[in-house]
Amino acid sequence: MNVASSLVGLLTLLSGLAAFLVPLQHAGPYGIPGRGLVGGLLCLAIAGVLLVKGTPKLARGIALLASPVVLFFALYGALAELEEVVVLYADDAELRLWIVDHRGEEWVSMPGAKAEAHSLDGAQLELLRAGATRCVIPRLVEDAAAKQRTFDLRQEKYAVQRLAGALGMFGDGPSPEGVTLRLDPCDPGAR
Repeated sequence: MNVASSLVGLLTLLSGLAAFLVPLQHAGPYGIPGRGLVGGLLCLAIAGVLLVKGTPKLARGIALLASPVVLFFALYGALAELEEVVVLYADDAELRLWIVDHRGEEWVSMPGAKAEAHSLDGAQLELLRAGATRCVIPRLVEDAAAKQRTFDLRQEKYAVQRLAGALGMFGDGPSPEGVTLRLDPCDPGAR
């Protein structure tokens, strides 16, 4: 076993553990399977291949070649959970989302197909934020300025979004397929 294998093995081991442990800081469902957790499992497998003595050279070489992609998914998943994550309980899913605040209102964004698939617009749903669950009504806001503002606020709040933007994963603005939802309280006096 050479130094490169040992270093990459240790890095994949730590990244694999982070992909599982970091999401535990947030209340709510764990978010299985998720790209980060799949990346975490694969990192642990690669770490095993790279750190166990007697592993065939071919297996070690394949593990080294696969490690950048697997590390990316595990680290992205762990980093995405380092900052505030809320859970929106749709009728058919528990959605883990980033959230931003603007003038006393809460906003989330996601692919339009996801919002449509879970029938979010106008539904009365539960939101778990900062350990407290309350009723909200997501409202689709079809306003380019609101969509851009939500993107910009996410850029300010979430370091992983800034990193992903720098790597070219996100463009300079919101995705054309994305939608913005304002989370109105079910009881208007509840805020």
